[in-house]
Order: sequence, then C-alpha cells, then structure tokens
Amino acid sequence: MKFALVFLSAIVLAAQPLRLESTIPLPGVNGRIDHLSMDVAGKRLFVSALGNNTVEVVDLASGKIVHSIRGLKEPQGVFYWADTNRLYVANGADGHVRVYDGRSFEQIHEYDLSGDADNIRFDPGAKEVFVGYGSGALGVINLDLKSNVGETMLDAHPESFQLEKQGPRIFINVPKAGNVTVVDRRTRSVKAKWPVTGAKENFPMALDEVNHRLFIGCRKPAKMLVLDTADGKEIAAIDITGDTDDLFYDAPLKRIYVSGGAGSISVIEQKDADRYNVMATIPTAEGARTSLLAPEFKRLYVARPHRGKQAAGLMVFAVSE
Repeated sequence: MKFALVFLSAIVLAAQPLRLESTIPLPGVNGRIDHLSMDVAGKRLFVSALGNNTVEVVDLASGKIVHSIRGLKEPQGVFYWADTNRLYVANGADGHVRVYDGRSFEQIHEYDLSGDADNIRFDPGAKEVFVGYGSGALGVINLDLKSNVGETMLDAHPESFQLEKQGPRIFINVPKAGNVTVVDRRTRSVKAKWPVTGAKENFPMALDEVNHRLFIGCRKPAKMLVLDTADGKEIAAIDITGDTDDLFYDAPLKRIYVSGGAGSISVIEQKDADRYNVMATIPTAEGARTSLLAPEFKRLYVARPHRGKQAAGLMVFAVSE
C-alpha cells in the first residue's frame, strides 16, 4: 500500500504543469521585489529589488548573485538589450531610467521622465524603449539616438502594457481609469479606450496576437479577463490567485501563468480562443507576485520577498509539457 501511495504521488507530481525545481537565495535583499529581465545567452537574470534600492544580477548556472547595482531609487521595470549588452532600469522614486553596461555595470546614460518610471517594453524594429511613468504617460526613448523622442498622455498611471509584433498598437492597462488604452506607437496617438467592467485593478497583461486575445489580471475581484483585440469586448472571465502583478502567455503549450502575492500561481489552459479553465494552482510564498517566463529554458522564475522568517529568493519552476 505504501509503495502504491508513493507511486501515485509521483504520478500526480509529474502531471503538474509547473514543478518547483530549486530556489536561488537572494541574501541581503529586503522589501518588495518588482520586475525581472533575462540575458538568455549569458544565463543571467536581473531582479529589480525595489525595497532594497538595488538590481540583483543572478547567475543561473551557479544559482548565485554575482553583482548588485546599488544607489537606485525604487527600481521597478528592467530591460536587458542583448545586442548592445546594456541594462535599462526604471526608477519609481525619481522617474529616471538609468542605463548600465552589462559587463562592468557602470552607468553610461540617464533619462529623466519626471516621476514614477515603471514598466519597460522594447520595439526591436524601431529600437525604441517604451516606459510607463508619472500620473499618466507613456514615454519613448530611441536607443540609436540616445534621446527621448516622444510621449503619449494617458488618463492615469499605466501598469503593464504589450506591443503588437504584426501591427503598431500598444495595449495599456490603466487601472485607476478603469480601462485598457490602445495607442498607435508610430503616431503616439490614443486610438481607443476600452472600459474594463468585469473586474477592477487591472495590473498585469499578456497578448495572444495570433488569436486576437488580450489577457488582463485583475485584483478586485481576483479575475483574469480575456478581451478581443478587435474591439475590446470581454470574451471570458476566470478566477485566479489574489494580488497578481505578472502574467505570461505560453503560446506553444496554450497556457497562461498568473503569479500572485496571495501565495500561488494560477495555471490556465486555453482550450481555444474563447474557452479557458484553471488547470492547476501551484503554491509559492507570501508576497510572491512578480515573475518571469523564460521559454528558452522552459522555466518560470518567481520572486519571493523577505517577510519575517521567509527569506528572499527566486523560486525556479520547470514547465512540464
């Protein structure tokens, strides 16, 4: 009987879409942890330790911090540009985007966006970085020109946003305004504002461009809404983990991973463009609401903050097919 129970447990674990493989310690990191970025070739992970005012550089091969960029002011968004080995860090407290050499980690440039610089996205064709900031704006930095080249004003502070690859649109979560704002990134103009009515506090976002679907993580109540990118119509609403701050679409496996500070990951199966169901709820840790999907490594990295006896760390989940 004991052997049968062990065998059955092994089958259940193997069937899980995510399996906790290891945890990388983040010693000396205190406070809230925000977003992450990946250096695929170098197997490095950059972690915005907002409450610690540092960016931690983690070597994934050794499972250790190899450098800490200090003197930051509430780092939130982070973007690594592999072609030039540069790291862009958006700081919430002063609104500056600081640029570092990816080898020496010396600061080589700085952009002033006035306040609360947050999420960062990259348009590789135009070589432009988009940064959500302030009380309601999307700033544009041209990496070739090394200068600010535009901005789009929004109704309130933007949270996560996604860029089309086959079109010019940007979809932006604006939770305080209760909408998704659609911007043409070539003209910098607002094209539509889609009211978010199925839930409130729409923070993380992912895009399924092939099926014309936008996935939005909401906190009140804890729901993932699925919108049609043609007109913003709500297609589906699915219960998810609480206090979500990151959400990723795994196109090959037709899954969505939603990490939440309530202490779990919701794994949602996409049956087709209109039908979704929760296939698993994977436990993590209190406050572990930010994450990064690395499809090249088939891994999901979840940031676990230091809280009481809970040590800061990166929880490494292997993605099962």
